[in-house]
Amino acid sequence: MDGSRTSDARALATYLIYRGLGTAMQRLPETVATGAAAVVGMGLTTVRRQSRAFYGRNLRRVLGADLSDAEVRAWTRRAFLNYARYWLEGARLPAVDAQVIEARMMVESGYEHLVAGMAAGRGVILALPHLGRWEWGGAWLNLQGYPMTAVAEPVDPPKLYDWFVSQRQALGLTIVPLGADAGGVLLRTLRDGGLVGLLCDRDIVGNGVEVEFFGERTTLPPGPATLALRTGALILPTAVYGGPGRDHTAVIMPPVDSDRTGRLRADVTRVTQLVAHDLERLIRRAPDQWYLFQPNWPSDHRPSDHRPSDHRPGANDGSTASAKAGSASPDDGF
Repeated sequence: MDGSRTSDARALATYLIYRGLGTAMQRLPETVATGAAAVVGMGLTTVRRQSRAFYGRNLRRVLGADLSDAEVRAWTRRAFLNYARYWLEGARLPAVDAQVIEARMMVESGYEHLVAGMAAGRGVILALPHLGRWEWGGAWLNLQGYPMTAVAEPVDPPKLYDWFVSQRQALGLTIVPLGADAGGVLLRTLRDGGLVGLLCDRDIVGNGVEVEFFGERTTLPPGPATLALRTGALILPTAVYGGPGRDHTAVIMPPVDSDRTGRLRADVTRVTQLVAHDLERLIRRAPDQWYLFQPNWPSDHRPSDHRPSDHRPGANDGSTASAKAGSASPDDGF
């Protein structure tokens, strides 16, 4: 009984802390909240040694192995600051006026692909990396008449998950719990001509297909490819970057070739590889907004790659992120 009570007390404390911080961020003046986020970001840079190590590894994959240690440290500081800003905006967004969301959003390119795909009635899949400010983009799309459906893994305690979901629903996002029914809901959404957003640069579930990603073999989620091949929906690799300043900039890439050419399994691999190449282009544009502080390639799990003497700062750090592959997570953390 004592153990159960202790667990329940911890779960309640976790819920109250997250909800309290979220509410505080919504009520604080923006300049004060932004300053607090910067302090948190710098603090994380200092204490998250192992997360720094993986970010450094991943950064060298993106920008090249010849980056100096000083360059890696500078990029890492910016990444942690951007990550803290991402959480700040996510907490404040449900309370942001629609006119502000509109005013601080611009689409640099590709919006015509989304409009055409939605008009065709075949459905559209936004293939998203863990990059930038995708939720701001989702809120903006809702204001344009394109509400988005995403998948999120339930987290403990259930009250915390329900609160996260309610925050996203306030933005016009429909959140589907990850589970046996999620695939059916997404299929129906697309067959009804709807919009689905899937984070797909990490294979956390472990059921992905093998592709080359930043020059190294790994696995990525098959969800976007499978859904597109089964429904005829468009796949549009997309990113919403933070900046310039307080604004947000969306880039929507042309549709991925997802026509059936043979066996489904082979087509899923082919399409996922094409998605991976487009994600690389989106990430290279702003690697300091790519929130990948965890292992993502098989070589990341080799003990010899995690020694303190490695040229990358830090050592191995597991992830407590609760995002599942191809899902929108309420807790995309370290």
